[in-house]
Amino acid sequence: MDRLLIRGGRRLHGEVPVSGAKNAALPQLCAALLSAEPVTLLNMPRLQDVSTMLRLLRHMGVGVERSDDGPLRIDAGALHTPEAPYELVKTMRASVLALGPLLARRGAAKVSLPGGCAIGSRPVDQHIKGLTAMGADIAVEHGDMIARLSAGRRRLKGAHIATDMITVTGTENFLMAATLAEGETVLENAAQEPEIADLAEMLIAMGAQIEGHGSSRIRIQGVDRLHGCSHRVVADRIEAGTFLCAVAATGGDVLLRHGRADHLDAVIEKLRAAGADVQAVADGIRVQSPGGAKLKAQGFRTTEYPGFPTDMQAQFMALDCIAQGTATVTETIFENRFMHVDELLRLGARIQVDGKVAVIEGQPRLSGATVMATDLRASACLVIAGLVAEGQTAVERIHHLDRGYDCMEAKLHGIGADIERVQA
Repeated sequence: MDRLLIRGGRRLHGEVPVSGAKNAALPQLCAALLSAEPVTLLNMPRLQDVSTMLRLLRHMGVGVERSDDGPLRIDAGALHTPEAPYELVKTMRASVLALGPLLARRGAAKVSLPGGCAIGSRPVDQHIKGLTAMGADIAVEHGDMIARLSAGRRRLKGAHIATDMITVTGTENFLMAATLAEGETVLENAAQEPEIADLAEMLIAMGAQIEGHGSSRIRIQGVDRLHGCSHRVVADRIEAGTFLCAVAATGGDVLLRHGRADHLDAVIEKLRAAGADVQAVADGIRVQSPGGAKLKAQGFRTTEYPGFPTDMQAQFMALDCIAQGTATVTETIFENRFMHVDELLRLGARIQVDGKVAVIEGQPRLSGATVMATDLRASACLVIAGLVAEGQTAVERIHHLDRGYDCMEAKLHGIGADIERVQA
């Protein structure tokens, strides 16, 4: 299993290209199941989760073609196995996104309950509730969701769906399923993330009729069929935010090429309050920072978009560890998303956790040590901490990092970080 070796203390300078968003790419790969015509996706990131999803599509009989760093072509014309077995999806929670498209296109699906990072429960009851309202019969048996159209139905039907909680993957599942449903579907309490708006734009390019995406109320008029399209995956706001925190912590001057500042308002507001200069520029985001020791610690509370994202909580906490003052961080989305704290303590951080609240007391320095990543964003947090720690930090179990970051160590090395990947 690979590890990262980081020798901290270097300021970062230069330019980093921001890859396509993992959280947009995965639902868009599933959306390709809705059409019998080829779909071409540009700016597809090279991630472990993407590779897992492509293996799943091939298992279903979908044709997948990709050249080096080129567009990805998906042809679901010969889709013959509407199943997502456990052995293919046990490391990836996005597997549940196959449920809606398979029901809409084939009228049946067998999808294993999702896996992924151990950061908290992700109940699928909202997915089942919404798709049942659209005319599906769904049972959970032996770890699988087994779904089919209700007796006498040939298509899903439009419905008014109001979820009990905001769910990103639930919104995406209903959105995709509704494009081929009979009649109108209205999604209330819909998630508003940029990745959902990007999925809707792809579906519209395929012939779907969608209004209101990007708001809490989405209206979809079902159509008889969708055609192929070419679509560019939106830039990854979490990757961009991670690099913003890294540069703020180490100090330096970096341009994040293709980054979208308008997708990171809550994070950028906190970075500016801390003392970093973050500006939207032509084709990207520029961040200039004096370094963490000259910054002021910032507290925040995670919440649904457009609030502070839970996927940026760990990375910003690494910055708070070496900033001046004390910060209070409240995590409201996942119950187990402070697992990186114990590893930060090994580096000399001062953090106290009480339930959903962490109090971080900034320290003048961290000290390198061997740490173990527990999930995707915790991995990024530990990398940032290693970049500012004195001496060498070894980050183990970086397979988590590879699930969501495209060549992170190469990008950091390109802007001056002393970082290398080694095989254990």
